[in-house]
Amino acid sequence: MHQAKIWEEVDQYIAEHLIPHDPILERTLAANRLAQLPLYDVTPAQGKLLNLFVQMIGAKRILEIGTLGAYSTIWMARALPSDGKIVTLELDPFHAQVAEANLSVAQISHMVELRVGEALHQLARMADEGVETFDFIFIDADKPNNPKYLQWALHFSHPGTVIMGDNVIRDGEIINEQSEDERVRGVRQFYDLLAEEPRITATAIQTVGSKGYDGFMMGIVR
Repeated sequence: MHQAKIWEEVDQYIAEHLIPHDPILERTLAANRLAQLPLYDVTPAQGKLLNLFVQMIGAKRILEIGTLGAYSTIWMARALPSDGKIVTLELDPFHAQVAEANLSVAQISHMVELRVGEALHQLARMADEGVETFDFIFIDADKPNNPKYLQWALHFSHPGTVIMGDNVIRDGEIINEQSEDERVRGVRQFYDLLAEEPRITATAIQTVGSKGYDGFMMGIVR
């Protein structure tokens, strides 16, 4: 059997055994497909991983950089206490419109502040507004800006904040020093910054599954 096919079937096996049937989440993915959003959503297993991390640290405030159709947003919001909040940033107004509809169906709109526009501009505006720090930050947007997103994530962190980044392996291309792919170069710069930054201790884990070969970064702010 082809390796990628095995990865996909194992993902299905995990979901069938450990992730209960959820019509809201499935409807969210269906709505994203119907709207022809890019196929960038985390997998169900990855969504539940985010949910568990939020529960593990008892997070009350989450910052998500990259909303897309809000599938990951819903997973994380469900792990928050009733007074919890997510601020999520989305560049594309159409994606944001789809996300808002999905959040409404999931009945969590009251917990989510969806800010539309270029993330770096939104983050700077949030700093000007004096937005409070966050307990959990998930970076899953355009990879060339990953180093800048990390700097902003640190700005909005406190000791103990957990920062996660998605798509940090890129089919193994991160070891290609000669890569001209801006996404790969952005992720490599992200690693360089993590290695040099004394305010955070981090690691990265390679993953395989229905989305192929990639991985997560996770760090804790000192």
